[in-house]
Amino acid sequence: MLFTDIIYGPVHSRRLGISLGVNLLPLHSKLCNFDCIYCECGWNADNRTEKPSFHKREDIRTALESALSKMQVEGQLPDVITFAGNGEPTIHPEFEAIIDDTIALRDKFAPSAKVSVLSNATQLHREGVVRALHKVDNPILKLDSAIDTTAHLINKPCGNYSVEHIIEQLSAFGKEFVLQTMFLRGEHNGDHIDNTTESEIMAWLAVVEHLRPRSVMVYSIDRATPCKTLQKVGREELDKIAEQVRALGIECSAV
Repeated sequence: MLFTDIIYGPVHSRRLGISLGVNLLPLHSKLCNFDCIYCECGWNADNRTEKPSFHKREDIRTALESALSKMQVEGQLPDVITFAGNGEPTIHPEFEAIIDDTIALRDKFAPSAKVSVLSNATQLHREGVVRALHKVDNPILKLDSAIDTTAHLINKPCGNYSVEHIIEQLSAFGKEFVLQTMFLRGEHNGDHIDNTTESEIMAWLAVVEHLRPRSVMVYSIDRATPCKTLQKVGREELDKIAEQVRALGIECSAV
């Protein structure tokens, strides 16, 4: 499923409430430095039907202003403005300026709405991205496994990627972020994948305790996935994982 507009929704998000989505990436192609086996946008290779390009800052601002103005007139303002879309939003070269525009528009039309960014946390080496994420209400940063082998099987990152490096970047970011983890089981290309084993959970909890983020969000598959052999982790099991996070004195939601 690819998003075919800059602004999409509003939709009801099980994690965020009534969400107005912002897609900074191509309308008919996926552009991401991960190729997650569970991504609702599908595989990278199957969704590159055009030369990758980013939407212009001015076009994004105009589209968001139009959507928020209409929602204000209709009396149906969103709970959250969410940056997600067809890939990793923080790779947009004007990400910080777009966030500044968004906050200004939010303050004008929907002051009670939160601004959220769903990110894979790979761009925290860029100062502008870090500044922008500190400006939003909910920087939601992904870590699907604390073990390199599993992270590579689940996320299929492009280029150099190590969990240790991501943890260093998250630690430097500070505690004001939401750590998000997808739990699943299955097989892909002959590899068994399961980030719910005792060793996986213990390693992940150690990272959570080290980082001590503002909160943690654990979830599982809810939509169709490009890898068809994945299994959803049930709510009862997610609740048990969440309880272990809460035992560390950290807020955690299971959705």
